[in-house]
Amino acid sequence: MATDPRAILRAGLPDRYLTPEDLAAMLTVPIETVYHWRKRRIGPPPGFRVGRHVRYDPAAVRAWIDQQTAHDAA
Repeated sequence: MATDPRAILRAGLPDRYLTPEDLAAMLTVPIETVYHWRKRRIGPPPGFRVGRHVRYDPAAVRAWIDQQTAHDAA
């Protein structure tokens, strides 16, 4: 049973690092957008590698979302 990452982040931070697919689903953007952001070093905090896999810290993603929300409200 797959869980919706957006619901997890709204309810509280997940207890695992996020995959690029999780991030794309949370932000409702194509996965290509997440990889483009990573390549250009824009968007959410840069992920880190675990072997061949990229992961994102959910707390850093949450802080970035809050920062974007505050910036847009200003």
